[in-house]
Amino acid sequence: MRPVQESAIPTTAPDAVLFRSPKIADGVRLWEIAANTKVLDLNSSYAYLLWCRDFSRSSVVAVVDERIVGFVTGFIRPESPETLFVWQVAVDADQRGNGIAGRMLSSLLDRLAPDGINRLETTISPDNDASIALFTALARRRGTAITKHELFSPNDFPDGHEAEDLYTIG
Repeated sequence: MRPVQESAIPTTAPDAVLFRSPKIADGVRLWEIAANTKVLDLNSSYAYLLWCRDFSRSSVVAVVDERIVGFVTGFIRPESPETLFVWQVAVDADQRGNGIAGRMLSSLLDRLAPDGINRLETTISPDNDASIALFTALARRRGTAITKHELFSPNDFPDGHEAEDLYTIG
């Protein structure tokens, strides 16, 4: 199946966005959104399909007018079952600036809270000011601390990847 590139329809009202768990059929759209960012490390299309199947509960998509315009992929850490690890956050270019990324994260944390999830981890490269601001604002809105620690250095990667710092909220 060949993905179709489409542009998103801008929202006019914040409540026009629906947040739900992804389905297998959404995998192609997640791959398209990630590819269109030109910033995220793009996983294979197969990986996004598996993510939508195996990690649906710990991920979320944002839907406007029946079209996926953003996603958060995450998983519950096996060694720390109270921790959601956020893998990727992406929003269509036409939808950025509407607060969708932060609302997806809040929606996901609220959905997982009854399961005992009270901490979020993510990695961010030091030059990614937008992601640092997103997660710092999330911690502030939720009234909790955010900490940063070095996790992976450039030498840990085989391909010249930048360092990745571990951010923990909660």
